[in-house]
Amino acid sequence: MGSIKLESLKKAFGSQIVIPDANLEIGDGEFVVFVGPSGCGKSTLLRLIAGLEEPTGGRIVIDGQDVTKTSPAQRKLSMVFQSYALYPHMTVYQNIAFPLKMAGEKADLIRKRVQEVATSLDLLPYLERRPRALSGGQRQRVAIGRAIIRQPTGFLFDEPLSNLDAALRVSMRMEISDLHKRLGSTMIYVTHDQVEAMTMADRIAVMNAGRIEQFATPLELYRRPANLFVAGFIGSPKMNFIEGQKADLYGAHTIGVRPEAVEWSTTSGKWQGRIDRTEHLGAETVAYLTLDKGEILTLRTSLNEELVAGRTIHVSPRENSIYRFDANKAAIGFGSGQNV
Repeated sequence: MGSIKLESLKKAFGSQIVIPDANLEIGDGEFVVFVGPSGCGKSTLLRLIAGLEEPTGGRIVIDGQDVTKTSPAQRKLSMVFQSYALYPHMTVYQNIAFPLKMAGEKADLIRKRVQEVATSLDLLPYLERRPRALSGGQRQRVAIGRAIIRQPTGFLFDEPLSNLDAALRVSMRMEISDLHKRLGSTMIYVTHDQVEAMTMADRIAVMNAGRIEQFATPLELYRRPANLFVAGFIGSPKMNFIEGQKADLYGAHTIGVRPEAVEWSTTSGKWQGRIDRTEHLGAETVAYLTLDKGEILTLRTSLNEELVAGRTIHVSPRENSIYRFDANKAAIGFGSGQNV
């Protein structure tokens, strides 16, 4: 079991309120990602769940038990940190075995469990090495192995891939996703990288200034963002936002159009704009325009060498792909007129 529930959870450091009021229900076996910009409170929320920070108010319930005031060890959660936190003087075997050794388990059981964990993480050839002799990805797998060996209720990952290069991040996020499928355990994963969030999560909590703006599946966040912040955070390149007369025509304070939902022509279209710069990215081209009223717009299309800086083109948003937002930045409609 591994359900986790946050009820009106609050955290303040002195007069600074970091988490004003968090409410969240995570199901047993779910892979949930906390995502948001730096300083949004996602790591603080994870540390509250782990018991490494004491809440100012509210409750944390794990498997139906109130653990708000219990110690981290009693919560049956394992945490994997960004820094790996391995013991440099210990071998891989000793690092993975350490939690069971501290718990006073018998040597035969420790040996058996280390072999199982090392096999699942492809670490068997490295058990006698020390951390300095490992690559970044191997060190991260050792840190994960040390967390797995305790057979916890759930796993907490605090930006575990931040120290890895781009190629290794891709392979490691696949490994963590595969690990989740094998173990079936509840996992909470913190990142500022929306690509990690979108590719790994069952559901994502998008955070901003300590608040959970929306908690939904990756596709729900992409297709039906609850407000301007979520719409702008999810998706790359980010959604275009346009105010003024162009938005008024759709009965909105602001309209949003994703770059891939902008069509272009050299002869006619709803708006006209001048290309400021382009990025030809192999299979696709991204163009950045300034429209007739000074609005900035990005379009993404298949590779096209006609899109060059300095050229004036016509662009039109797909009518069924326009997001509408009110003056309070809440979503009020999608498409040509239907309600959210």
